[in-house]
Amino acid sequence: MAVGGRLSLHSDARRGIGARRSGAVLIPPIERIAQTGSTNADLLARLAGGEHVGEGHWLVADRQTAGRGRLGRGWNDGQGNFMGSTVVHLKIGDPSAATLALVAGVALARTVAALAPDARAQIKWPNDLLVGGAKCAGILMERTGNSVVIGIGVNLVAAPDLPDRPTATLSTKGAVIDRDNFANALGIAMIDALWTWRQEGVASIVRAWLPLAHPVGTPLRVSEQGIDGFFDGLADDGALRLRRDHGETMLIHAGDVELRRPVVEG
Repeated sequence: MAVGGRLSLHSDARRGIGARRSGAVLIPPIERIAQTGSTNADLLARLAGGEHVGEGHWLVADRQTAGRGRLGRGWNDGQGNFMGSTVVHLKIGDPSAATLALVAGVALARTVAALAPDARAQIKWPNDLLVGGAKCAGILMERTGNSVVIGIGVNLVAAPDLPDRPTATLSTKGAVIDRDNFANALGIAMIDALWTWRQEGVASIVRAWLPLAHPVGTPLRVSEQGIDGFFDGLADDGALRLRRDHGETMLIHAGDVELRRPVVEG
């Protein structure tokens, strides 16, 4: 049975989050469940069944038995990790729904920076968060009608073994983060980033995203096409700019992008 309610926000989680707002910080409603297959699948089913799920509502699970990432990859959970999903209801005049990946990335990176500054986490386009070049968190977006369900999984204390990429946890960087405090902080950061996306447009989110990402010049590979190049920032519409060896810059609007070698942290 789901347990709904508002969770108290640890004071440290406020640093750098919601700073553009004045007055009281509204903590979004966070519904906790002990176990489910997938929080994304649960919210999609609720929406498909006609249930109203308010924008900003989070469904957070202690355990997931059928978690997944992009391209159908499995993503096993770990007790104490963050596994949650929220809903954005698209409105007339909103930017492209695909750019919500940037919104979620900004909110996620700001939350980790506030709660685990020593981790020096970096966003990788389009939807991963890296620690020392290894995947620490991921974002999965799924659309139904005019609603987008955004799922986020974060390795707070445990990481799965993946055959195709290294993984990392925030705990290995000395960060002891309570899952519920993380949920509160992420919910607030998401509200703030979503406001920027709606009121100021994609270009403003891109400007917020870039300082949180790995450096320009990071070697990348677009896996499906086998195209190698170097990170050259983002276009104003959120597309990845990939600079090739001969100087040409390609725009990548969708694809699975990997680091060609670990990010060197100076």
